[in-house]
Amino acid sequence: MTTAIETDTAASATMDGRGAVRLEGVTKRYGDAVAVDDLSLSIEPGEFISFLGPSGCGKTTTLRMIAGFEHPDAGSISISGASVLNVPPYRRDVNTVFQAYALFPHRSVAENVAYGLQQRRTPKAEVRERVSQALDMVQMRHLADRKPTQLSGGQQQRVALARALVNRPAVLLLDEPLGALDRQLREEMQLELKLLQSRLGITFVFVTHDQGEALSMSDRIAIMRAGRIEQLADADTVYARPASAYVAAFVGQQNFFHGDAAESGAAVASPHALVRGTGTELAGVAKGEAAVRPEFISIEKATAGSASDANTARGELIGVSHLGDTMQFLVRLGDEQSLIVRRPTPEAPSLRVGDDVLCSWSAQNVLLFPSDDSAEQGGYIAPPTH
Repeated sequence: MTTAIETDTAASATMDGRGAVRLEGVTKRYGDAVAVDDLSLSIEPGEFISFLGPSGCGKTTTLRMIAGFEHPDAGSISISGASVLNVPPYRRDVNTVFQAYALFPHRSVAENVAYGLQQRRTPKAEVRERVSQALDMVQMRHLADRKPTQLSGGQQQRVALARALVNRPAVLLLDEPLGALDRQLREEMQLELKLLQSRLGITFVFVTHDQGEALSMSDRIAIMRAGRIEQLADADTVYARPASAYVAAFVGQQNFFHGDAAESGAAVASPHALVRGTGTELAGVAKGEAAVRPEFISIEKATAGSASDANTARGELIGVSHLGDTMQFLVRLGDEQSLIVRRPTPEAPSLRVGDDVLCSWSAQNVLLFPSDDSAEQGGYIAPPTH
């Protein structure tokens, strides 16, 4: 059943651009440190966008400036077509859900959800109706009389969402709201959040350092680095066609080979393998990095006649892990690098620790980038084994 809040929100977003967010040349400094650096971004009404990046990249500061808790030193911010630069947080058409839910322990679930409406002197009959609607959205009406201490972490999360949604904001800001949940519950809440956002049509701006959260829920992902957006695209694009070594390292897991650019920019000559791609991204570049995801690598027991062609590497198997639907193999290539390989369990070869193995991959699955030491700040870099 479609509730009144769902109908009102979706209609207004369609008619007047309610929920659009625009940042133009936004900069925020803390002393000499630049937290956000000349950032421009357009978020469409009803979009689910995530800011993804490591601690200190500027994602939370950006969210707080949209919310009004921080003020930019330069640039402009507008919500639903109106500037909010001098508008206090409580007068912006947004609500924020934090990792710490900050529920009133002495108030019931319904009283927690109603609090914001009561502060606005909303008529009692309307408060009851809107609280019921909000609790229905998060499937919590049957627990309306309980106190927060009587709820699980996931249930408290739902109450915090209902409290934010009951005010019918144009934009819902979420600052790592799932960080306090265990893995299974976090994955369940990811699905619920996306379904809720799709149903309501409210603009969601989500901040996370968890790539899985961003990939599973977002219409677009803004990968942030040093206060700037390194890449802004949908999940498929940032995973399959990362714009830089930094993005490639941060999204998913990668095996990186570092070395001299070779073959007119089509390959990287690393100490352990000649890694060839399908283009010439490294033309005119002295040093490069080649990235190959673990799931794109095949592994077999090496024989005396095993070739050492491009896109192959020989090494010693030093670890085998059963991950359920996949088997993971850790291969030592030398004193400074190891390689991680994942194969679907049904087709994984039978190998033992200590085996001499041959790893191989297709040029189509190789990503080439100019050398960028900061890639190691992102995702998995095959670790030294000495």
